[in-house]
Amino acid sequence: MPGPVATGHSHRPTTKVSHKAFKSKHATKSALRDAAKGKVPSERGSRKTPHQQVMSKFDRRNQNKQRQIQKHKEHLDQNAIFAGKDGAPRNVAVIPLCSDCDARTAIKALDESVDIETDVTGTTVRVPVDRFKQRLQYIPLERDLNSCLDAARVADFVILVLSAEEEVDEIGELILRSVESQGLSTLFTVIQGLNKIEPAKQRLSVVASLKSYITHFHPEQEKLYSLDNRQEMSNLMRSLCNTTPKGIRWRDERSWMLVEEVKFPEDVSQPTVLTGVVRGKGLKADRLVQVGDWGTFQIEKIIAAPLPKQRKKGEDASTALDEILEEPLDVPTEDADDLEDLAPEGAVEFDADDDEDMDGDDLATTMTGATKKGVLLDDHHYFSDDEGHLPAKPKKLPKGTSSYQAAWYLDDAISDSGSDLEDYEMNEDDEPAQPMDGVEGYAAPEPTEGAPSEYPRSEKFEELEEDEDAAQLEAYRQQKRNEAEEDLEFPDEIELHPNVLARERLLRYRGLKSLRTSPWNREEDRDHEPEDWRRLLQVNDYTASRVRATREALVGGVAPGTRVHVYLKDVPASIKESYDPSKPLTLFSLLRHENKRTVVNFLINLSSDYPNSIKAKEELIVQCGPRRFVINPLFSQGGNTPNDVHKYNRFLHPGQSAVASFLGPVTWGSVPTLFFKRTTTTDANGEEQEETSDLPLTLVATGTALPPSTNRVIAKRIILTGHPYHIHKKIVTIRYMFFNREDVEWFKALPLWTKRGRTGFIKEPLGTHGYFKATFDGRINPQDSIGVSLYKRVWPRDARAFTGSLLDAATVQGEGDVMDEDAA
Repeated sequence: MPGPVATGHSHRPTTKVSHKAFKSKHATKSALRDAAKGKVPSERGSRKTPHQQVMSKFDRRNQNKQRQIQKHKEHLDQNAIFAGKDGAPRNVAVIPLCSDCDARTAIKALDESVDIETDVTGTTVRVPVDRFKQRLQYIPLERDLNSCLDAARVADFVILVLSAEEEVDEIGELILRSVESQGLSTLFTVIQGLNKIEPAKQRLSVVASLKSYITHFHPEQEKLYSLDNRQEMSNLMRSLCNTTPKGIRWRDERSWMLVEEVKFPEDVSQPTVLTGVVRGKGLKADRLVQVGDWGTFQIEKIIAAPLPKQRKKGEDASTALDEILEEPLDVPTEDADDLEDLAPEGAVEFDADDDEDMDGDDLATTMTGATKKGVLLDDHHYFSDDEGHLPAKPKKLPKGTSSYQAAWYLDDAISDSGSDLEDYEMNEDDEPAQPMDGVEGYAAPEPTEGAPSEYPRSEKFEELEEDEDAAQLEAYRQQKRNEAEEDLEFPDEIELHPNVLARERLLRYRGLKSLRTSPWNREEDRDHEPEDWRRLLQVNDYTASRVRATREALVGGVAPGTRVHVYLKDVPASIKESYDPSKPLTLFSLLRHENKRTVVNFLINLSSDYPNSIKAKEELIVQCGPRRFVINPLFSQGGNTPNDVHKYNRFLHPGQSAVASFLGPVTWGSVPTLFFKRTTTTDANGEEQEETSDLPLTLVATGTALPPSTNRVIAKRIILTGHPYHIHKKIVTIRYMFFNREDVEWFKALPLWTKRGRTGFIKEPLGTHGYFKATFDGRINPQDSIGVSLYKRVWPRDARAFTGSLLDAATVQGEGDVMDEDAA
């Protein structure tokens, strides 16, 4: 039988592919494509710790429980100093910010909320709170900047008192900003006089306004308490007694205490006794202590001073007194620090590495500059007669000649045919010079085509008459002065008088090919070092020294929480006369070496709210940790450079940051620093006068302590500018930079630069009026200005100890003239 007839439709068997297989195949292709592109597969959703994949529910609960136990243990350790009947009190500083606020009224409202009646007339008020089994020690303060800073420095809690009727004035805002900048522990804010606001509907808006103000400075303030609300005051007392204070890091690395009582002896030779509770680290008799603004003192001994306990019935009074131990808790040992802040004179000598192969006469000759014939460029003096500053003239040498072989070929020993010769430039490293940015301070590689034949011999140089030259000079400098008022890019330009020899006036200045990388010859500065420079503390490894001093404070000493009598040696009688018992007094133990002087550096950030600039060497009052000084700092650029050379800044403008340097005691760690300035006004003649308002001081800047270093070079820059007189391609005749031929020969080695980015070098002097020819790396604009940079090292000034009130600070003049000797 014939088969079935074909109909034109093919019935092919269909293969069904599952969705899972299709997705897997697509994922494989996608993974291969991503791998070819270098993409890393995502690990989201996969556990990195395999043991957690099989952790049971019981194990997870046990792990969470262990974490809670650990946190609870840490909490108990932090509050252990406040626990028990003999526990340390919690220091609470109460600071009024408004003129109608009263700190003692706020303390009464707090005590009455837990049914406590106390007398708040003393400098410190100790209150036992039986409900919470804690002790509070209030420090009621007036609106005095000095007292508020001292109290907040040793406070566990700070309470700011705001007024519902009066705004925070300038003094209140100054106190608030200063206390915040020096480091602040746990903060609370209360409102006084809120019930006086009528109608009552406006009280919520007043609270919202005050909350907006305080959160501008402290965003963590979620709750403002009213002194007129007994329930809110009770909640605040609960927080004061149960909250763990967060502390201040720089303070907790040291031992400190709030002085409760001071006993001055009748005889000056006897010790002065300070009483208080040790806080922070253990108090050691071997370490020096800083007492307020009194100064630094040695400890004679430390004796326990427990509070008198309540006697039981039938117990004799002598029995209670016998409980007070007269045995010293700690006395100085052979390892005790002395008050010397400089190294002994006989212990300081010149470094052997720096003075190697030089006797005393040769060293003195080098330092006095008797053998100098030219300016110092980097670490070498270039003499004008040997043309040592010019690029090496290319030699004709056989191809493939190395730098060592090239030294054996003389100029007249080479064939003139030149068939097998090539130009070879004598380079010290035998490497092609790399081009550098055309920025002032970074000299580009000097051109190599500097041959005498490149100058056109047809041009004849003619000097102008003296009167005509002087008139043109005055017109040129007047134009420069007008441009300088609008252009602040080069504030270091100076003008030389035509009758002044530049090589004599600028003898201490030198040239640098690169401000960041060029070596600085320190032998040239020894003749100008301050008198005690070699006796300053040398800190070779700051990190290791700081860690060693900090770890040393962790072991030994009188345990924190112990109430003690500290006997101080050699306290001057003048302190007894000036002591004010109504103001808080603090004691801080210094770490090892923190009394020794060196070059200290501080990062200073000038507030953008301060409208004026600060001039270098201007008098400031600085507070770093527990100490205050009157300083005339030098400002320099920050950052790390390979040669440790930093440009000196004549001014610090608002919103800018710099490094402030002066001679003072060492401070280990990054301690917050405050910079104050006396408020002055300007009279009709433009002279500053002392301000007689209620705000004689202004917080102008804040900062942080940086590592001290005597090797940090602060280089002061000046710029000599000249005018292009004749221009022929890359060859330029320049005038008005120097005014005699000898000065051109002296400064011949210095690299030239222009404000528009060209670099060049001096080729030869012309005439006797200081004209010279120079070669640049390209054609310069006739309106361009040619400059040369010179640098000298400036030395920081010594700090003076601050005594007195910050708001009544007397002007202390520094030694020497603070005016800039290179000002135009």
